[in-house]
Amino acid sequence: MPITVFTSNQPRHLRLVELLAEITDEVYVVQGANTLFPGDEPGFFKKSATMKSYFRRVMDAEKEIFGMPRFSPSNARHLVMRSGDVNKLNMDTFSPILESEYIVVFAATWIRPPLIDALIAQKAVNIHMGTSPWYRGSSCNFWALHDNRPDLVGATIHMLSSGLDNGSVLFHALPDTQPADPFVLGMKAVRSALISITERIGDGTLFDVPPVSQDSSQEIRYTRNADFTDAVAAAYLKRAMSPDAVGDALENRDLGMFVRPLVH
Repeated sequence: MPITVFTSNQPRHLRLVELLAEITDEVYVVQGANTLFPGDEPGFFKKSATMKSYFRRVMDAEKEIFGMPRFSPSNARHLVMRSGDVNKLNMDTFSPILESEYIVVFAATWIRPPLIDALIAQKAVNIHMGTSPWYRGSSCNFWALHDNRPDLVGATIHMLSSGLDNGSVLFHALPDTQPADPFVLGMKAVRSALISITERIGDGTLFDVPPVSQDSSQEIRYTRNADFTDAVAAAYLKRAMSPDAVGDALENRDLGMFVRPLVH
């Protein structure tokens, strides 16, 4: 039962590959490569002193939860390219992986037709790091914390769609209720998503429940990469919530507002 993953190259993305490699004989990994040092090197986010300070906190939290960059398991086959190049490849390139029983998209670049249409036809699933429909777009868990809503930090596992983060929802994955540094909380949300989807692929129950359509009227923010500026990052670093405040907010989280919430 090969499994296909469209993802990136940070330790958290590798962790999904590792987890899936434990439950199947072969994992196809379509990997878009970005800098491992955002803020310190130009890439998806610009290079600046403020971004370097912000992403140092992100990288420290990622190291705490997911470890360092490392080699993939031996049963993972990689097709590596610059982020964004996936849309320039001939569809024949993807013919071996479109027969996979499960296709998971996690932090991949924006996938365009005809590839997105083929993935949708194969019932591909997207891991959106943010709780849709409340937060959609880029850096959603940052924006939830920016809005003092740690109760809405999490992940949405939904059917892949041609719109951004608006596919029908299978379930939400949420971090546990323990006090946590806000940056660590974001990585714990990732961990919850990866564990949850791997468990449901492993036991064959991922598609046992009907997907639930999103209610766009509940949207709080739709954010783009350009919204995350030096000024926004600097202001956030000065007033980030304390671990205890985060824990209090999570204790009061209303699980009833989510779709089949899974907490890890």
